[in-house]
Amino acid sequence: MHKDNAISLKNIYIDDSYWNKYIKLIGEKVLPYQWQILNDNVPDAAPSYCLKNFKIAGGLEKGERKGTVFQDSDAAKWLEAVAYSLETSPDTELEKQADYVIDLICGAQEADGYLDTYYTLVEPENKWKNLCEGHEMYCAGHLIEAAVAYYYATGKKKLLECACRLSDLIAKTFGTEKGKVRGYPGHPEIELALIKLYRATENKSYLNLAEYFIDERGSEPNIFLEQMKIPGFKHIFYEFNNYEPKYSQSHLPVRQQATAEGHAVRAVYLYCAMADLAKINHDESLEKQCKILWENITKKRMYITGGIGSSGYLERFTTDYDLPNDCNYSETCASIGLALFGFRMANLTHEASYIDICEKAIYNTVRAGISMEGDKYFYVNPLEVWPENCIVNTSRAHVKPVRQKWFDVACCPTNIARTFASLGQYIYDIDGSDLYVNLFIQNKSDICINNKKIHIEMNTVYPRDGKIKISISGGKNEFALNVRKPDFAKDFSIKINGKEECFAENKGYCKICRTWENDVVEVEFKIEPEIVFANPLVRANCGKAAIIRGPEVYCLEECDNFPDLAAVYIDKNVSFKEEWKDNLLGGTLVLHFDGRILTSQKENADSISHLPPSLKDVSLTAISYGSWCNRTPGEMIVWLHATI
Repeated sequence: MHKDNAISLKNIYIDDSYWNKYIKLIGEKVLPYQWQILNDNVPDAAPSYCLKNFKIAGGLEKGERKGTVFQDSDAAKWLEAVAYSLETSPDTELEKQADYVIDLICGAQEADGYLDTYYTLVEPENKWKNLCEGHEMYCAGHLIEAAVAYYYATGKKKLLECACRLSDLIAKTFGTEKGKVRGYPGHPEIELALIKLYRATENKSYLNLAEYFIDERGSEPNIFLEQMKIPGFKHIFYEFNNYEPKYSQSHLPVRQQATAEGHAVRAVYLYCAMADLAKINHDESLEKQCKILWENITKKRMYITGGIGSSGYLERFTTDYDLPNDCNYSETCASIGLALFGFRMANLTHEASYIDICEKAIYNTVRAGISMEGDKYFYVNPLEVWPENCIVNTSRAHVKPVRQKWFDVACCPTNIARTFASLGQYIYDIDGSDLYVNLFIQNKSDICINNKKIHIEMNTVYPRDGKIKISISGGKNEFALNVRKPDFAKDFSIKINGKEECFAENKGYCKICRTWENDVVEVEFKIEPEIVFANPLVRANCGKAAIIRGPEVYCLEECDNFPDLAAVYIDKNVSFKEEWKDNLLGGTLVLHFDGRILTSQKENADSISHLPPSLKDVSLTAISYGSWCNRTPGEMIVWLHATI
């Protein structure tokens, strides 16, 4: 059994009409495609150099190390995705490829345990001397996560032992004890990875190291600024010439940080580790801080799609309610990190509201990050796209109107792969004699609760509708079944064996305590499209409305409608017609509704006119945001002008 997750992926089989098209992509197309990318075999795609760097560092080839300073992490995240895929769907050839990569990685490890191809090959004299930008511990963190996942999936320890040697070296190097170096990573990630390693090995030194990195962060004097004062120091990234500690969440000790600041991915990875540590240590002050940060993100700094990090410069949070639509960043990795943070908070508090946000991020921004063919990706996830103004060397150069084959900085594609490959572990959660149903994804699972095995089958076409049937078998077992009641659910009801059931609602879960034996639970609630309005403090959306249906945000695409979508108006009392289309986007629900569009009274008019524009009636079609840009490229928009 997984020590960091109550239910092994080996015991969860997903067969879901909504998610199959993505999960099956991982083994059939995504991992093979990314394998070719890592080997630099995809024409016209940005080169990876990743595996070649390991070969050079291990003495198997000669050459120059290329790519970003954190390039090693691409191989680690691919390996982690492979591990999850192997755990659910064994594949001999894929496992051979993974073992080959593991051999390359281990072959590049130095005698003392150090492992980072950039510093081994390019700046060996500068190991640990640029913690702010060097990404040594970031790469180590992803390696540790891959090692733990691969050990759980295959039982093989080679990569795990490699990760332990590297972690032991880091533990010997950093800390408060005499002879150790004071410091912590510029890009948080290793903290949550070390906690995973602790759970897998039960070696408490890894937990202690994670705790040290978390509590040392933000102490004075700032370690990054101190390193930058050392003669001979040079920046790796030109953007850091005027470095501010907020960027790396090192401006204050973490227990004093009240707002989400800096690079969004770094922030949520740090918060994940804080939530894990709060759970393990029963640390109420750290739990409180996690709640404060979560509230700031989700109430004031998050997009309706679950995107975070609004600035196209430095991929960062800015200020409350600063949520522009057509120039935002909303990195795919940031939404993945938000979902990871939210699931940890749900595990810590057993509050369903955290899952509501996780679901939003996964169904919208994360899903939009990959094409339905599995070979193209979005790094940036805007809520409005006008292809003509996505121009190189402008403020919107980062916004791409179509998905890309790969990126020079390629953290998102492999992150999507590992997320979808491990989706099953988020469906359920166990705490003592409580079984929590978090996500409504059709599956068959074998779960151990009260030291007894039960078999659960969940049948549903969610989010097409809100009917979920949960069949429980495996002998008598007394436990509490906690079914999440989504924040959008209307007319929520539960039947057990055909009879209406009274339940106690606790923190957004409907709790039913009984002795279970061959029982059928029928959950039902309405999912209807609805209009939501922006807080006027969100200046970019003042006077605007958006369409949501269940966990999905809907958008307009030019290919279903027409150009100039920014001129569309929607009425607050609009009626929607739902239409299920089997042959569109792998099967999807589209919404038809009437609206109006603002038009000029003169053709080819100047940018300014003395004549007021007029409103023209139009018929409109909306699709789920997560599916956009899988057909003819063109304009896209989420927030529409509202007639109130």
